[in-house]
Amino acid sequence: MQKKILITGSSGLIGSEVVLHFGNQGYDIYGIDNNMRKFFFGEKGDTSWNTERLKQLVKNFYHFNIDIRNRENIFDLFKKNEFGAVIHCAAQPSHDWAKNDPFTDFEVNAMGTLNLLEATRRFSPAAPFVFMSTNKVYGDSPNYLPLKELETRWEYANKEHYNGVDESCSIDRSKHSVFGASKVAADIMVQEYGRYFNMNTVCFRGGCLTGPQHSGVELHGFLSYLIKVAMTNGTYNIYGYKGKQVRDQIHSHDVVRAFETFINDPQPAAVYNLGGGRENSVSILECFDLIKKITGKEVNYEYKDQNREGDHICYISNLKKLKSDYPKWKITKDKETIFKEMITAELARV
Repeated sequence: MQKKILITGSSGLIGSEVVLHFGNQGYDIYGIDNNMRKFFFGEKGDTSWNTERLKQLVKNFYHFNIDIRNRENIFDLFKKNEFGAVIHCAAQPSHDWAKNDPFTDFEVNAMGTLNLLEATRRFSPAAPFVFMSTNKVYGDSPNYLPLKELETRWEYANKEHYNGVDESCSIDRSKHSVFGASKVAADIMVQEYGRYFNMNTVCFRGGCLTGPQHSGVELHGFLSYLIKVAMTNGTYNIYGYKGKQVRDQIHSHDVVRAFETFINDPQPAAVYNLGGGRENSVSILECFDLIKKITGKEVNYEYKDQNREGDHICYISNLKKLKSDYPKWKITKDKETIFKEMITAELARV
């Protein structure tokens, strides 16, 4: 593989983990990040601290303050460099933000992805193209799986759904949110470049991606934001479903290991669900219990009966396809380890 790797969203949660992982292996890392997370979410979403951190930790890291919507700047960078892999993590990531500015949301998520795909096709066609997609491409289809209510969580009622949602779930005829729709457009285009141009592309449809470097805010970054609120004695807002909505948590380290596994053995137009799976699934109420178990702190919260539009009630990523195609990959960080790391990191910031 060529020594240069391009990473978009390089100062974000997953992007920065990619920088460290491959940078420490001696690759030259070209990171694109213009800190749009601050534009989306204000000062609390600012990732400039992470950019500076990466510059200090990775000597072969080169940061580019480029907007992925700017085709000319993207093409200029690709013309000057042949990349061994392209890992696309940059995005507008919030349901709630997207509805207020659908043009910017679509331009970043869909057009930005197209710019990168076409640049890769023209200038680094052999490079595996890894796209950080989302389970929101399924819209609210997972909510139509039969559920049963338990004491602390919603659970799948039928045993065939026990291991969660797989890639056969329809992305059609469902409510996605504006954000979900823009990510669908990007996801399908990544697949199409794989099929039509025979490029090695993959869509990793992420569940709750998290880790200690996450700049979580209420509009995006559920677990990071919850732990931040709990450690600063704030009040967390629960939106609907009795606080029993379930998500599977995956540490950024395990996400990056999945990227690496694909890059080492790529294929055209691959699609995989990527999350923590059944073992790392947890409801909001169960998060409160785990935080109390680790820290002794009770989480202050307010309950609002109205759920977020299109929000999943119970979502667990079925990892069977990924594990079948890449049997060496597995989850290495369980949910308690994830919580402990994030709590330690948050307390260090307080």
